[in-house]
Formats: sequence, C-alpha cells, structure tokens
Amino acid sequence: MTSIARPVAPDPYSLLPVVPTLVVTSTDWTHGAPVPDVHTNTARGRNVSPQVAWTGAPAGTRGFAVSVFDPDAPGVAGWFHWTVLGLGADVSSLASGAGTPDGLALPAGALQLRNDDGEVGYTGCAPPPGDQVHRYFLVVHALDTADLGLTADTSPGAASCALVFHTLARGVLVGTYQR
Repeated sequence: MTSIARPVAPDPYSLLPVVPTLVVTSTDWTHGAPVPDVHTNTARGRNVSPQVAWTGAPAGTRGFAVSVFDPDAPGVAGWFHWTVLGLGADVSSLASGAGTPDGLALPAGALQLRNDDGEVGYTGCAPPPGDQVHRYFLVVHALDTADLGLTADTSPGAASCALVFHTLARGVLVGTYQR
C-alpha cells in the first residue's frame, strides 16, 4: 500500500483575508476535542450534523453560510463535508441533525450543496484508517448579502471562493477525529 504520510496542512482560514471574529459554539462539538462518533461516517457513526450557534455578527450582515471542512484529507484540496448557504440574517443556529439530505430541518431559504462525497447534506468525519489526526473546521461566515447567486450545482470549493468576497466576519470551531 502507498504511504499517505505527509505534513499537516495549514489552518486554511488563517490564509484568508482577516475579518472580525464571530463566536461559534456547539452543544455537540468541543473546540480542539475529538468529534463524537455520531457525527462520523464510520461503522460507529450516523452522519448527524453538529448543532452550531453563533453570535457577534457585525452591522450590515445580510446572511450566513456554514461549512465543515477537513484540510487534512489526502490530496491537494481538502474535503468539504457540509456547506449550507442562504441562511438569513435572523438565523443564529442550526440544530443537531439539520444537515439531512432533504434539508427539512434547515431554515426556510437555506440551500445545501453537494459535499465532496457527491451527496447533498452533511457527511460525517471519516479519515482513512491509520491516517494522522484530521481537523474538522466548523465555520460560520457572516455575509454582506443574503444571496450569493449560487445554485445547488455549485461545488463547495467554488462556494468557498465566493465567500471570500462577501465575508464580513467569520467564526471557527475545530473538532478532531482519527481512526
């Protein structure tokens, strides 16, 4: 088998333009701690998206976007596990399990993109067995627009690029997982 030993990827959000910080919390994930199995795509997991809440949006916020990104996935582009767009300025949290493929638990107007597994909704953490510890960045972006003009066919990577130009503030909570 080919070795997948490699350096740890940098924090991808530290490489973006500096913006004010949102406070991001979760009743499911603890910053810097292992992600509970229920939020994984493993034999013990159930692909349940984490609860997330945020405060501290600046004046002028018109909407929010939420994503879960693994920069430690093998390959050059990391791995998007969940991307939610179209969250109104009045939204300040998503419930645990809101990332189901049907999106019925999301606020009206929200749009989930296909993740890097090719599925709509949240797909849990699933690093290769024996690989290094992976970091899962649960990120909330406060946006200067309610509509980025993106569709369900937009890739999460393209959405991530579009967010750079509309992010007024950002908050990050990082969970870890290893098998």
